[in-house]
Formats: sequence, structure tokens, C-alpha cells
Amino acid sequence: MEDTNRDFSSSQNPFQTMPRFSGKTVIITGSSNGIGRSAALLFAQDGANVTITGRNAERLEETRKLILKSGVSESHLNSVVADVTTSGGQDLLVKSTLDKFGKIHILVNNAGAGIPDATGATGTDQSIDVYHKTLQLNLQAVIEMTKKVKPHLMETKGEIINISSVAGQPRAQPDFMYYAIAKAALDQYTRSTAIDLIQYGIRVNSVSPGLVATGFVNAMGMPDAATQKLCDFMSSHKECIPALVAGQPEDIANIILFLADRKLSSYIIGQSIIADGGSTLVMGMQAHSFLDILKS
Repeated sequence: MEDTNRDFSSSQNPFQTMPRFSGKTVIITGSSNGIGRSAALLFAQDGANVTITGRNAERLEETRKLILKSGVSESHLNSVVADVTTSGGQDLLVKSTLDKFGKIHILVNNAGAGIPDATGATGTDQSIDVYHKTLQLNLQAVIEMTKKVKPHLMETKGEIINISSVAGQPRAQPDFMYYAIAKAALDQYTRSTAIDLIQYGIRVNSVSPGLVATGFVNAMGMPDAATQKLCDFMSSHKECIPALVAGQPEDIANIILFLADRKLSSYIIGQSIIADGGSTLVMGMQAHSFLDILKS
């Protein structure tokens, strides 16, 4: 006769699964706030060993405390104050991760920013120095981190997820063209490295967010009030965001985890998932109802 009194709780539950990133180690650059912070939290909660990093020690500590407060053990967390645009900072990230966790399975190249011109110039009036700094952070640092982590990902058959932007899509970005140039180049780098590295079992993909409510705009010199005003305007105009809502960091973080999960996304190679509430799908003439125009 069937035993109906079996205990299906705790470890005896045959339907219970291990956290999907248990035993995996991930490095997330730019994880002191925004998308990187959210991704670090989700990875850690899903069993991963996580190296978080950023230049701002205070904000990085906020990320560390947030993860620990969620119930994650200190033994699963490696916090490193470092500048990912420097060779020393990159080497510290890789070495400290290996020293604490032994292996590297996932690299999330999230660090990036639109760097403002000190004079307030935009477009073609921006200085060449801004161009160099923008590409160094948004492109060159990704290239250098990829090269340094490659041998370790070859060993683990790992994953690389780059964080690009809809600014890199084939639409003009006249105000902050250097940032757009860097992200367009990053998209091509993602495609090319994906084909180069898949022979070693390494998958490379990327995410291209649209407007997301993070500290991105603040980093360009805008105060909180101005940042909120921009988000409110964009999310209330369907020609800007058809979904009429600004993205949240966890919206993008969930896509990062999807691309890092080989069971779920194994056949996706060298692609960029656009997450923008529909922004890149509309033209100005499509953003308004023809019927409303005819009735007016």
C-alpha cells in the first residue's frame, strides 16, 4: 500500500531543486549601484559566489550590506574597490576572485557611463578627451576584462554578458555621440567575440537597456530632481516609451541571469536582447493615433 505519510519537506523533497547558480562564480563590474547592484543581489540569492566592484567604496558597501541582509553568507561575497579602466584594477578583480572562490564561471561587463564634457559641450563640440575616456570605460575595459578572464572561462565553459545600450542602435544620438559610438562598437565586439569564443565553449551575449531608473543620469551631472523629471517625461510620452513606464534595474538584471543560465539560453549566441519598453520600435508618425489627428 502506498505510504501517504511521507515527508516531502526540506532536503527529502524530490521536487526541490538546488539554486541554479550554486557553485558558480560571477564577476560583475560596476556593481555598486543600479543594474549591477540588482544583478549581484539576484545572482547571490540564486546561489552564486559573487565579486562586486566599483570605484565608490561607500556605494559598494551599500551593495554588500544589501546582499548580506538578504540572507547570503559572507563566504559567498567578494567586495573589491577597484577602477576597471586600469590594468591594476582588472588584475585585482581576477586575482581576488580566484583567491577566494577558485574559479570564474560568469563575467558581467556592466561598468559604463556617459561621460559629460566639463564645459557642458555636447555633440561635435565635445572634447577628444571625453571621447577617449568614454571609449576607455565603455569598450576598452570590456575588451581587457574579456582577455584576462578568457583562460578561466575556457576551463569552466563559462558565460560573458555585456551591458550595452539602445544608444548603440542605428539611430542618431547627436547629443552624446561618443557614448553611442562606444555602445555600437560594443555590440560588434559582442558578435565577434561570440563566434571567436564559442569554439572554447564560452558563450557571449549582451543586453541593451533603454531608459532605466538608475544613477546613470546622475553620473552625467544631473541632480536627483532633474533625473526624476526626465524619467517622468519619457515615461508619460508614448513616442518615447510605448510601455509608458521607465525600466527598473531588476528588469535588466533578470535578463542578465537568463543569459547566464545555460539551461535556459544555451542556443543564444552573440545576440543582444533589447529591453526598452518598445522605444526602438516607434517612429514619430507612429506615436500618435491617426484617428485622433483626423478628429482634431
